[in-house]
Amino acid sequence: MSLAVSRTLCKIFSRQTTTPSSFGIGGDCHVRGPWFASVLTLKTSAPLRAEPKKKKKVDPRREQLVRERLKKKLKKLEKVPPELIPIEDFVTPTKCMDETRVRSSPQLSFEESERRALLLKEWSRYKQTQHQAEMEAVGMAVEAQREALEQLRLESEELYQAALRPDPLLFPFNHQGPSYTPPKAQYEAPEGKYNNITKVYTQ
Repeated sequence: MSLAVSRTLCKIFSRQTTTPSSFGIGGDCHVRGPWFASVLTLKTSAPLRAEPKKKKKVDPRREQLVRERLKKKLKKLEKVPPELIPIEDFVTPTKCMDETRVRSSPQLSFEESERRALLLKEWSRYKQTQHQAEMEAVGMAVEAQREALEQLRLESEELYQAALRPDPLLFPFNHQGPSYTPPKAQYEAPEGKYNNITKVYTQ
């Protein structure tokens, strides 16, 4: 059977080709070439008796009900306001809000406590001498200024009055105090309120 099939195929190929010698047709009429495989190499496999999967019949009413339910859920979600993302930096943890929590002071040795007490006394003496030196320097400057003004007054009264006038170019600062205005009747004090300009992120 296979030999008859191969001969018929050989005849068909030989009719279609113009130069049969180029394909190397021999006595067995096997077509040999780069585009044609040997007829004897054709093999048949066992028939597969697989059946395609049947599609499930979908009820259109059921599909319509599912769509309506989804629409209702979407409407409910649109009515609910978006949940704000909390800023964790402004939220005080509960463990820090416990008033009964008391941190115990570290237990220091006698030598360490004496060393700290002596260091504190020495620091207080240093700051006292520094304050006394500053006060003495200020007092000497004020006394020298007073003596200079007295000597200037003896020389010239006009120069003395000019020296007592404030110099506006020394500190170029002008300030005008608040004017007297009656209070507003409908005014409400802010009481610590402020405009919150924090950016809000929604999920």
